Amino acid sequence: MKTVCFTKMHGTGNDYIYLNCVTMPMPENPEELARKMSDRHYGVGGDGIIFIMPSEVADFKMRIFNADGSEARMCGNGSRCVGKYVYDNGLTDKTHISLETLSGIKEITLYIHGGDVTKAMVDMGEPKIIDQLEVDALNGLHQMIVVSMGNPHGVIFVDDVDSVDVHRLGKIFGNAPMWDDGANIEFVQVVSPYEIKMRVWERGSGETLSCGTGACAAVVASVVTGQCQRKVVVHVSGGELDIEWNPDDLHIYMTGEAETVFDGVYNLRQVL
Repeated sequence: MKTVCFTKMHGTGNDYIYLNCVTMPMPENPEELARKMSDRHYGVGGDGIIFIMPSEVADFKMRIFNADGSEARMCGNGSRCVGKYVYDNGLTDKTHISLETLSGIKEITLYIHGGDVTKAMVDMGEPKIIDQLEVDALNGLHQMIVVSMGNPHGVIFVDDVDSVDVHRLGKIFGNAPMWDDGANIEFVQVVSPYEIKMRVWERGSGETLSCGTGACAAVVASVVTGQCQRKVVVHVSGGELDIEWNPDDLHIYMTGEAETVFDGVYNLRQVL
């Protein structure tokens, strides 16, 4: 019977299944494996799978497959957890690591407490503001700011984020014809110039408790519309993220917790 060892981790509730492909080969058919293992009733349960791999251009490489089997370009919360995994499991002793992703190399700074990583800061790179438009949502016109964080985001400002039907509206806007291959949709309520609330619909996964690239996109949208300063606390359903958009290098930095939930062994029989 073929099995694979895995670790379940989360960053502010954005939970993924992590496979160490530095010391073991990449499993066959990662798309199907992601669909099976991510199922919250018949599998391990998660927003997807992240494979940690060797890299020829960075310290490590990650590949991300969403719960529906589609491959994602980048995950901010997942990047923090990769940093925790490689340090806590002795794959590196560095507290500053580089990580290859499909949206480029990301730099991660690890914060250690009691010998383990508790928090991490990711240099998410320079965001790109693509467009500003109005969309008809919640029976009225709302601003949508289109931002690229290496993956596409549509940020919609609302008065009360808790009342939004994220599943329905996220699916409508995230699959709209304006996108080449779908997008993540963030619904944002500005609390103060230094604080926002956000809920997110992620392509390939549906509503999740957190999205690191989405939180960055939300802050960028809040700044360019004059509603927030460049250093903002983002309240997501799974916790808090500290986001800073540096005016000097124009990079955006995300800091948040990274947690290991459990280790396990998965039976590959239902996948092969």
